[in-house]
Amino acid sequence: MSKFTEYIGRQFGNPHGFVGKVCCVIMNVINKVMYKRTVTLIDTKSDDKVMDIGYGNGYLLKCLYNKTKSDLYGVDISSDMLEQATQKNKEAAKQGKLHLQVGDCCDLSYDDNTFAAVTSINTVYFWSDTRKGFSEIHRVLKSGGTFFNVVYTKEFLDGLAYTKKGFKKYEPEQLIDFGKQVGFTKIQVKDIVKGKSFVVIYSKS
Repeated sequence: MSKFTEYIGRQFGNPHGFVGKVCCVIMNVINKVMYKRTVTLIDTKSDDKVMDIGYGNGYLLKCLYNKTKSDLYGVDISSDMLEQATQKNKEAAKQGKLHLQVGDCCDLSYDDNTFAAVTSINTVYFWSDTRKGFSEIHRVLKSGGTFFNVVYTKEFLDGLAYTKKGFKKYEPEQLIDFGKQVGFTKIQVKDIVKGKSFVVIYSKS
């Protein structure tokens, strides 16, 4: 794998600088079907709190706000993305409904039982401690809350040059098992594009 390809792979995991901005725009395009499906699945009210893990430039948050008007929260490891996402979500910010921070989903600063829904689009590959990340998400979800974990299949990722290093790739069964380990009792897997992408839906009882 070339140095440039490896660099691009790192940018997808932690976008920063000008190249990071460009990579986020590319992700908005190639992940569009994933975003659209996630928005259709989420059914929250205006007084609910929703958190997006790895919000990037805030594309999904904007789509969610347009549909639900819920309070939007987000955690992203990249400090450069905070400004980008805030700019893209000016209306939510103006209404006092945008609450973004730089941080790690494996060490969330939120109280227990805070969120009605949590989303993650293609971030689980990069978590430093996958089980801890799942545990933290379970902790901050309310009873009856749902975690939408949207990913590409291992087979699809294996065919991409920039995923050879730095990406943890998972089969559906592995992601189901992580959920069970931390206490999720109702878990569903739904195809987004068969053979290419899917969503694992974890409900907290």
